Amino acid sequence: MIPLHLKEVGLNGEHTRIIVEKPFGTDLESARRLNEIYASVFGENQIYRIDHFLGKETAQNILALRFANEIFEPVWNRNYIDYVEITAVENLGIENRGGYYETSGALRDMVQNHLIQLAALIAMEPPTRFDADHFRNEVVKVYEALTPLTEKEMEKDVIRGQYTAGADTVAYRAEKNVDPQSKTETFVAMRVGFDNWRWSGVPFYIRTGKQMPTKVTEVVIHFKKIPHRMFRYTRGSHPVHNILILRIQPNEGIVLRFGMKAPGPGFDIKQVSMDFTYQSLGQQAVGDAYARLIEDCIQGDPTLFTRSDAVEASWKFFTPLLHYWEKNTNVPLYGYPAGTWGPPASEGIMHEHGAKWTNPCKNLTNTDQYCEL
Repeated sequence: MIPLHLKEVGLNGEHTRIIVEKPFGTDLESARRLNEIYASVFGENQIYRIDHFLGKETAQNILALRFANEIFEPVWNRNYIDYVEITAVENLGIENRGGYYETSGALRDMVQNHLIQLAALIAMEPPTRFDADHFRNEVVKVYEALTPLTEKEMEKDVIRGQYTAGADTVAYRAEKNVDPQSKTETFVAMRVGFDNWRWSGVPFYIRTGKQMPTKVTEVVIHFKKIPHRMFRYTRGSHPVHNILILRIQPNEGIVLRFGMKAPGPGFDIKQVSMDFTYQSLGQQAVGDAYARLIEDCIQGDPTLFTRSDAVEASWKFFTPLLHYWEKNTNVPLYGYPAGTWGPPASEGIMHEHGAKWTNPCKNLTNTDQYCEL
């Protein structure tokens, strides 16, 4: 192991810092073993487990939106929020990484780290102070509050898929270094919940996939519907709830959708959007996520890096699901044509809640292209 070799040649002094790229293990047991190896060579304050999602300006701005504005905190809970969507999809395949992806799959590659990190930013309590220890303590509390999945929920609330051939693309099983009979998932949609005061009863729907119609990463907060419908809605418009969209990429920004009176006689209500993009802040480009995190490491700031207890708390939740898939080879692996929004079965996990996925149109450039809202 690299850390042990570094120790042998004396490169583990008290001022040394080491950046560790994901994956941080492949399950709970391997993550614990890996943490033990690193802890035998370095102090926790020297280990910087990097997750580039936390280096994105738009991910960090979730914290600013929540904790720098008084208007959101009173409604950021189960009393006002109906459900939350977290989506990170790509319109690319595995890009010649078949050897890696066959040992990973979408759950390990994206959900266990990137997307659960975004969920933590949405679900966490306000830190007492914004420093490394207080921020990361709250992240761990979110992971520890994840409701364990029963086997019935693993069957009903988790959908996995694998892309098949599309118009201009080959199927996953035809990719280089991929087993022609592979059972590796390239798509995962799942429902998770949190056993705590703020979020009890609020479902978080998480989705990731390869070969989707477009590339987008975003969080969509769906607020509860108004308790009493007083007005009519314009033709083709439905009395939908307020929606807050936190767009991580592309066209980074924030969208708030709400009802307004349509021009003309009467009180017909139409849904409109209030849209903010980072481009409107000026000419300064959004910085590279890795560059930001490497700079933080050089300066000795571990705030946006993953701590060992967070790694293990996350794996504690996801490992039983991985073991369930390994033991039950009859768990469905749905095929979906490249260029589509994944298996239709993924819609089913939201039906019980009377909801559906928010699917942006292709080539997302502005809020008008959220054609399904």
